[in-house]
Amino acid sequence: MPNQHYYTNQPVTGHNRRELETVLRGSKFKFISDAGVFSKSGVDYGSKVLIEALDIPSQSNVLDVGCGYGPIGLSAARIAKDGHVTMIDINSRAVELAKENARLNGIGNVTIMESDLFTAVEGKEFDIVLTNPPIRAGKETVHKIFEQAFEHLKDQGQLWVVIQKKQGSPSAKAKLESLFSQVEEVTKDKGYRIFKAVKTTS
Repeated sequence: MPNQHYYTNQPVTGHNRRELETVLRGSKFKFISDAGVFSKSGVDYGSKVLIEALDIPSQSNVLDVGCGYGPIGLSAARIAKDGHVTMIDINSRAVELAKENARLNGIGNVTIMESDLFTAVEGKEFDIVLTNPPIRAGKETVHKIFEQAFEHLKDQGQLWVVIQKKQGSPSAKAKLESLFSQVEEVTKDKGYRIFKAVKTTS
């Protein structure tokens, strides 16, 4: 059996489903997770820091890139209660779990799709893109996410990123600054940095 990481289309790892209960931003969630997906034993600290930091207007059209089993995107859907969140992930198992978790938490303002990077949302634009990027997939993939996020944002749109200092936050920030006119470190916590990058086309 190959040793696989979560950034793969069809995990071959045997199933090991578990139910998690957690509170994100004062809101209770129940999640089903499984082997072969990111942070299977509980919502990872970086995602929690990002969720707490998010500033999303309630009518926003949001994209969650690399949604995993759903914590960031489903939290965003509760914040953008009059908007819509599209959640994408290359990992088919994660996508099915995210759909199940949306139902489990009674969240209907979401569209959840399997997608290699941004292929499933080609030609669409969003107010906000969120990502806890798959660091293990390598810097090239992470930077590609930033580049494609820029392409899929409306004017004044925002990309929100969480990245760990020891996993390359300085190079990530430099890449963001090469693309976006405004990059701000919103918060940092236990080595995790939250960056907000704003696209201005004028």
